Amino acid sequence: MPEYDQNLLQTNLRQAGENLPGPDYYTVLEWIHRAHRPANYLEIGIRHGESIKRALPTTVCVGVDPLPQPSPGMPVKTTIFGVTSDEFFAHEDVRALLGGGRLECAFIDGLHLWEQALKDFINTEPFCGPGSLVLLHDSIPLDAATSARERTTAFYSGDVWKLAACLHNERPDLRMVTVPTAPTGLTLVAGFRDGDSDLGSRFDELVDKYGALTFDDYLAHPEWMPAQIANSERAVAEWIVQNR
Repeated sequence: MPEYDQNLLQTNLRQAGENLPGPDYYTVLEWIHRAHRPANYLEIGIRHGESIKRALPTTVCVGVDPLPQPSPGMPVKTTIFGVTSDEFFAHEDVRALLGGGRLECAFIDGLHLWEQALKDFINTEPFCGPGSLVLLHDSIPLDAATSARERTTAFYSGDVWKLAACLHNERPDLRMVTVPTAPTGLTLVAGFRDGDSDLGSRFDELVDKYGALTFDDYLAHPEWMPAQIANSERAVAEWIVQNR
């Protein structure tokens, strides 16, 4: 793994905390699980498992990561697949893994390139329906360097913010909101219908349309992004209840 500037990492973390005060996204994930109480949960990009540990003990959890390094304390009902998300969706019986029903909650936090996050969303949506909730990480970028497509910093969100912009603009049927939680925001997506959308058939078009956008575009067009709610358990819980 490359050796990144650790002093810059501490500076970036401090800046993120100042820009997005309040509880971090791990805490917000806990609020979401308590309010939503999903019977099943899919997480793309588990890394050491710190976010999947926020699931309730009763939730059936499926984690996907090409190089998982789970730490002690993983939820009991967790199955981890050490493959890419593309391989997972291509070869696994996802519905069976979820207990045969609809996907109730998913967290997309894998490869930090927006087109892969879009692909993960496209592959996840067919298992969703009314009452499903999909979470997108890294929807509030810190600066140009840490949201670049090529990673040069330890603190890194990539250009995944473009997925939130894309869905907000291209899928008005969905209900979306962003919690301004450190280090890089968390977006909640609801309002799914049973059945596929047209995003898959529009993948190349959407990649062309949003791929060339930069951090300067993000700053210049706040209207492209979902609205924000307070970083509080009450605000998050109320939004989930209202959008089931």
